[in-house]
Amino acid sequence: MKKFFLPVVALLLLSFTASENKLTEAERDFAIFELNKSRELLLTAVDGLSEAQLNYKSSPESWSIAECVEHIAISENNIFGMMQGNLKSEADASRRSEVKMNDEQVLKVITDRSNKVKTQEPFEPTGKFGSFEKTLKNFKEKRADNMKYVLNTEDDLRNRYAVLPFGTLDLYQVILFMSGHTERHVLQIQEIMEDTDFPKE
Repeated sequence: MKKFFLPVVALLLLSFTASENKLTEAERDFAIFELNKSRELLLTAVDGLSEAQLNYKSSPESWSIAECVEHIAISENNIFGMMQGNLKSEADASRRSEVKMNDEQVLKVITDRSNKVKTQEPFEPTGKFGSFEKTLKNFKEKRADNMKYVLNTEDDLRNRYAVLPFGTLDLYQVILFMSGHTERHVLQIQEIMEDTDFPKE
């Protein structure tokens, strides 16, 4: 009886721990709200734009709106892929002290356009999706997949981490970062549209 009892207790303890480390409903709701908000901001910003408007550049070295959207789509795939890779590591609550920002601060940092960051080569737009329509379709499909993951995951995101140029985030914050990154480039799109030479149609 004793030999049977101990494994059962261990299983119950493991189940309790896994349950304790799941995202709370408030965390899920907040992430979904942010992901949905940034998606809608992007789709609204580019809705109805002409080819001339999508491809306008204020200078030879600047990005067009189409290139901004491609960068967003690439990032949606790459950031989530990085996160999935980091999920293979063991959850480690002892590293929580490495996370210096709260969730709201993560969003504030990434959406602040005064903080300039050089884009790494794998994230640069190259026309890889073939057309603007296909690029936008890829983004929408990947964002839908990512939102579904947030709604259903039981992974311990708070005790796994990613080291980014501005600090260590837990993987829940990486999801918020991904959403804030979209919003950051929506702001860039709005800046392009405010240029005095931006095509009227």
